[in-house]
Order: sequence, then structure tokens, then C-alpha cells
Amino acid sequence: MPTDYIPFRETNYFSKFICDYLDQKSELAQFYNRFPTLNNFKAQIEEKAGNYDSNNRKVLSNVLKQQYAEINMSKATASHIESLEKDNTFTITTGHQLNLFTGPLYFLYKIISTINLTKQLKAAYPDFNFVPIYWMASEDHDFEEINYFNFRGKKVQWNSDQKGAVGHFDTKGLDEVLSVISAEFGPGKNADQLKDWFKNTYLNHNNLADATRFLANELFGDHGLVIIDADHNQLKRLFIPQMKAELLEQTSFKNVSGTNNKLEELDLKIQVNPREINLFYINNGLRERIVELDGRYTVLETDITWSKEELLQHLNEHPERFSPNVIMRPLYQEVILPNLCYIGGGGEMIYWLQLESNFNANSITFPILLLRNSVLVKTKKQKEKLEKLEITDKDLFLNRNTFINKRVRQISNIDVDFTKQLKHLEDQFKELHQLAKQTDKSFLGAVKAQEVKQIKGLKHLEKRLLKAQKRKLADQIERCTDLQEQLFPNQSLQERNLNFSELYLEFGDELIPQLMKVLEPLKGEFTVLTI
Repeated sequence: MPTDYIPFRETNYFSKFICDYLDQKSELAQFYNRFPTLNNFKAQIEEKAGNYDSNNRKVLSNVLKQQYAEINMSKATASHIESLEKDNTFTITTGHQLNLFTGPLYFLYKIISTINLTKQLKAAYPDFNFVPIYWMASEDHDFEEINYFNFRGKKVQWNSDQKGAVGHFDTKGLDEVLSVISAEFGPGKNADQLKDWFKNTYLNHNNLADATRFLANELFGDHGLVIIDADHNQLKRLFIPQMKAELLEQTSFKNVSGTNNKLEELDLKIQVNPREINLFYINNGLRERIVELDGRYTVLETDITWSKEELLQHLNEHPERFSPNVIMRPLYQEVILPNLCYIGGGGEMIYWLQLESNFNANSITFPILLLRNSVLVKTKKQKEKLEKLEITDKDLFLNRNTFINKRVRQISNIDVDFTKQLKHLEDQFKELHQLAKQTDKSFLGAVKAQEVKQIKGLKHLEKRLLKAQKRKLADQIERCTDLQEQLFPNQSLQERNLNFSELYLEFGDELIPQLMKVLEPLKGEFTVLTI
């Protein structure tokens, strides 16, 4: 199981913003609470213990028991749910949409990062319990983002005209998807397991939230993962004070807008912009924004309207109908969970960094933010081919043109790198510039023009030579680019394109245990794994 690690910055697949965060650049320190190091969790535990309402623990545990009532729960998960009632138990959380059949491969990496961090924390802080949480984005409404997964370059899609929060969606129509993927998966033990998972997930559960919980539990229940659907009356009731402040005082808009201004001053791209009210109204297939105008509150695209008094009464009677948007959801999470750390992707990290001021305004501890593990998985056969072709792991991360040009230079029997010639030409023109200055400065422009012309001509010759060599070495280059395309489909990271089913067909039950062994959530580097 050879493993290699590459700094995120050197992959060129992660934004400067994220790389600066990982490098702990001082200008970003104002936007987060603590950086994710093992030592920093001690202070985070102490702060969260003093800030979290312990009365929420019993509610949280009871709701989870209700949600697991129809699921075959492992002893590890049951123990974790029971332990949430204790004041020395804390959570590590990741969140993800309810993507069809888990969606992109990084769904696995998020959850494995979360589970492995809880183990690492338990070893470092044995007096405390740490529970890995997968927060299902059941109130999301972007069905087009989740209704498919990719398999061997094909898009497997579920079509439905349902509206509203996706967690409520009926799973009807997924029997047709099962027929399609059964043919794609083909025969064999691993293929049969995938078909069984899909069938038992989507054909034996009535809505997408229950189905996703079942599948995540099948994959990670034995590791003690706890899956929460926060779209629940009792959990929303714990969040009423913050929702009331949002409706009446527009708390998020004021605080996040101020933070966004500071981020823009650092030339950082804003991920999300707050609304005046950052809550949706959900009920019977409806999910629309709540807006306030002239003292009355209205649900957009409907005739639902309230006075302030009527709204607050409705909030107290039916808190489950009020749904946090992307700005408020993190706050909701940290109110109901005794959470220490949120693990997410690069885009998530950026929008979380927009939110700390809003947490401070609501007197809620801001969690430690940790970038999830990223992984490139290779087969032993692919590794052997790469070694034979003398292609390094770092080479694979190059963009296609740079990758090809480097390979041409490496395998060509003539030198197609004109770096020395360009340097020699530049040195010659430095002497000519000095000569022109000493004789007649009017010649400086002519010298510069000639320098530009000759350097341009030399670079053009280099490109023509490279092009000729590419034609001559086409077969060898094609073998190299085929390998890169296998590992970087569509010239993008494997984890953003592949579904776990492709790797499961190859590695079967070995896949997740191997990933669990090598992923180090606090390492802060990209993992290249050969199985």
C-alpha cells in the first residue's frame, strides 16, 4: 500500500486562498477562531464546554434514536449516541448533500477524515469522547446538483419534477436507475454488492433523507459514524432564539456583510452573500425565502403573509417549517451539536470564514475549520506503468499541455529545451544595451526591438520543434496521456469526477479500510495511494 504526499499548493488544484489558510497567513487569522492543530483542540474543548447548552444533549440523543429506529445500528454508533448525553462528549462534523449513490468520490474522504480525527483526538485527550457526525443537507433544494453520479464517463441520472427540500423527495423512479446501473456494473461479487446497496437504499425507503442515512450507515456504521437529519421539530425548537433574532434584527446580514467587505479588501472572492433574512419557509413541497416589507413578513411566490406577532407565534408553533440557508445553517449546526471542528472542502472553508463575526454576535463558539483529505487512488498496474514511463506523481498534476511538453523533452533524442539559448541571447543583448548607452542612446529603442524580435523567433522555433517531436513520438505520448486521463478524468481531480462504485468494483471491501489506514486529517497534504 505505497503512499505519497504532496503539499496542496504544489498540486495547483487548490485556490491561493485555501493555500494561504493552510500556511496560516497572518492576514486570515482574523476570520477564524483556532487553526486545526492537535494542541489547539484543548482550548477548543474548554471554550465549547463553557458555551454549549447541556440541556440540548438529551434532545439531540433522543432525536437520533428516533431517526435510527428503523436502521440496523452498530454497537459503536449506539454507544456514540448514548455518549452525547454526557458533558465530556464532543463532536467532529462534516456535511454533504444527498447526492445520488453518494455522488463524487470525496464524499468518502470527508467522512473518513471525520472518523479518523475523532480517533486521533481520543488518543490525545482520553478523558473525553469524540463522536463523528455526518450532517445530511436534507433541506437543500438544488436537485440538479445531486440527482446524478458519474460512472466510467457516463452520467447516471434520476429525473423527477418534485420541488422543495430534497430530503422530503419520494424515491419513486429510482427503480429505473437501478435497471440502468445493473447493466453498467456488470457481473461479479463486487458488482452484486453495489446493486444490493442501491436497491436496499432507494427501493426500500420512501424519501431521500432516509435512503441516504441507510447508505451512509451501510458504508460507515461499523466505524461509529452518527448521521443526523436536522430537519426535525425538536432540533429546530432549540434554534428558535437565533431564528427570532434573524427575523427581527437581520443579524446575519449585518455581520456577514461587514466580514465580506474585509475579505474583498484582501482581494478574496466571496462565496456567498447574505440576504436581509437568511431563512426559508418549507412545507409540503414548498421551499421559498422569507422577506420583510413594511412590517409584514411574506413567503416569496406565495400568498403566505404574517404580521410580526403572527410570525413569532407561527415560529413557536412550527419551528420545523423554518429552514436556515447557507449563511444560517452553520450556526444552526453549532447550536444543536457540542461540536469542535467542521471538516469540509475548499469552497466550504471559504464561506465558513465569512461567518465568524455572526457567531460572535450570537455568542456561539466558532468551530475549528479543517480542510478534508484529498486522495488520488492508483491501481498497482497503473503504478507499474507510471514507473516504467518514468512519470512521477507530481507530473500527473501538471495541466495537459505542460505534461505533454515535459514528456516530449524527457523522451526526445534531441534537446528541445531552448532555455540555455534564450539565456545566452539575453546576455548578449545586455551587452548591446550597455554599448548603446555609451555611444548613442537613440539606438536603445532599436536594440530593444531587435531583442524582442529575436527572443520571439527563438521561442517560435522551440514550439515548432516541440510540435514536430510530438508527431514523431505520438504513440509514446498517447500512452502517457491515457494514463493521466485515467487518473485525472476530464483533466480534473479524480475525487471530483468518479463515484465510489468505480473503485469498489476494483477493490471491493478493501477500499474503505485502506483509506481509513492512510488518511491523516491533520497532515495537511494531498494523499496519493496505491491499492
